[in-house]
Amino acid sequence: MRPIRAACLGTATALVTLLACAPVATAAAKDTDSSHAKAGDRVITLIGHLKEQTFFPVNPGGVPAAQGDRTVFRSDLYDQHGNQVGDTGGTCTTTRVDNDGAEECVVNYNLPGGQLTVQGMVFGNLKAGPPPSFDNAITGGTGAFDRARGMVHADTIGMGMRRFTIDLDS
Repeated sequence: MRPIRAACLGTATALVTLLACAPVATAAAKDTDSSHAKAGDRVITLIGHLKEQTFFPVNPGGVPAAQGDRTVFRSDLYDQHGNQVGDTGGTCTTTRVDNDGAEECVVNYNLPGGQLTVQGMVFGNLKAGPPPSFDNAITGGTGAFDRARGMVHADTIGMGMRRFTIDLDS
């Protein structure tokens, strides 16, 4: 089992890059080849760079992973051209330490024109190796993202970096 800090870093990095908005869509590439996209959906791809992360263990100095451990993070979001288009922040709480672990995460994305909220599970966060890919649900938004629905798919692409494919349902 890898240390919790390393596991949470991967999860946080993944979550940090989750979402984007309509004004960002003009700067971000549309991923029409995405296996997640359906006809009529708007797909936005962003890269997240982890900037801050703090781990709050339930048992400081105790077991390396425990139910209820929490990580808080913040990341900057970039389009495919390297332009910063927003930031994101959230929390993840460990819900399971057996079977490679699981976390429940709640994340907010601050983007031009509004905010997106995302929530869901990340499985395998305690498994050795790169942080796992995951899919989380878009649960709402503000401004240009009022009543937003859809999903976010995240893949680790480097240390402290994730690619987020945001599939906004039409």
